[in-house]
Amino acid sequence: MRHGEVDNPRGVLYGRLPGYPLSSAGRDMARAAAEWVQASGRDVTSLTCSPLERTQESAEPFTEVFGVAPRIDERVIEPTNVFEGRRMRIALMNPLNWRHLRKPALPSWGEPYAEVIVRMNQAMTDAWKQAEGGDAVIVSHQLPIWVTHLAAAGESSRHDPRQRRCALSSVTSFEMRDGLWTEIGYAEPAQTSGASDVGAV
Repeated sequence: MRHGEVDNPRGVLYGRLPGYPLSSAGRDMARAAAEWVQASGRDVTSLTCSPLERTQESAEPFTEVFGVAPRIDERVIEPTNVFEGRRMRIALMNPLNWRHLRKPALPSWGEPYAEVIVRMNQAMTDAWKQAEGGDAVIVSHQLPIWVTHLAAAGESSRHDPRQRRCALSSVTSFEMRDGLWTEIGYAEPAQTSGASDVGAV
């Protein structure tokens, strides 16, 4: 699951910066996702989230609904990004920043997509094992979820960040089949109309 809406009044790319908790609407989104998973009849026995505040807050409704304590895993964290703390439109107006866009397929502005895919795969596999026959929920971030989707689909990790299918508090479901991850579903159970979603890496 992706975290809910973040309290980001300045509209910066917050990345791994501290001090960006969920907004009130974001907490409602996280609860809607947990209730949707419960209504789907899933038996959640493992809960993992990144160390960032917004994912830990988004995991709280799952603890309340399923009685499972979250485990913090650095491997599902937001990628690094040189534009952290900046407003992207303003940053890109400065020609000195253009060098960070020279190889978007890697990407040249932050952690390589290939490295994100590897660490997410490892974290998912460990969560799968810990679920012991139940379902594992991992609360992560837009980019890690999206490149994991691309890898599972056998597609290139190169993509336009503006066209990711990974809404706030969305649920992307995977299943381990013959040692490989297969995507089995995508849902947007939360009301996100009018939400602010400008800080994702």
